[in-house]
Amino acid sequence: MYKLIKKIEINPKVFLLEFEAKDIALSAKPGQFVIFRIDEKGERFPLTLYDWDINKGKITVVCQAIGLSTHKLCSLQEKEFVLDIVGPLGQAIVMDKVGKVICIGGGVGTAEIYPIVKYLKDKSDFSITIIGAKSKQFIICEKEIKSICDKVYIVTDDGSYGEKGFVTNILSKLLEKDKYDTVFSVGPILMMKSVSDITKEYNIKTFVSLNPIMIDGTGMCGGCRVIYNGDIKFACVDGPLFNGHLIDYEDLMYRQQSYLKEENI
Repeated sequence: MYKLIKKIEINPKVFLLEFEAKDIALSAKPGQFVIFRIDEKGERFPLTLYDWDINKGKITVVCQAIGLSTHKLCSLQEKEFVLDIVGPLGQAIVMDKVGKVICIGGGVGTAEIYPIVKYLKDKSDFSITIIGAKSKQFIICEKEIKSICDKVYIVTDDGSYGEKGFVTNILSKLLEKDKYDTVFSVGPILMMKSVSDITKEYNIKTFVSLNPIMIDGTGMCGGCRVIYNGDIKFACVDGPLFNGHLIDYEDLMYRQQSYLKEENI
């Protein structure tokens, strides 16, 4: 059993949740995730580790209430418990230097890009983060990312905050003006595909974080399989970070749509 010790409403659909989980905090690394099961009848679902504190024995996730299980998780009150949190799972980021880097977060993916931005702070010569959402109320983690990033751009679909348009508009402008070495992108599949299409033209190393349907998180069920450079990979054990230029996005989107309607906030 894992106790919810802190809950913050970021917007009506997205919540920051802190849990007592000393065993997970001791091993957590940037880029990894955990799998939740709220009760004995609950399904298993993954959430990226947003933050963790070894000394206090706690982990933090950001959850968007979009399905039955995530609504249940976001409905919990402080001092209530979930049955299982398994992790940390997936491959952690291991890099030395990344030069000039651009990190891109779309919707709730901005919470997933945050630990990457934090990790790259001392490994980059200059870091830019582009945050995108439908409208101002759905912009998340802006303050936290601005505190560790050299430059932050905000873009909204409706122009209610920052620049009107999409994250790819900003990305294209940046790449036209200057040279960058590495790009990280986390968000809706179509956004990551568009980012990868643009960076491929400039031959820029690009990483995306994939979140296909997962069940066991150990590669046994095969639900999270993706076609990567013509081979089958499993996001839970081979990822979640992959070279964005080698993903079969059409197959990934087809599989994702078989299970759910992806929502971009």
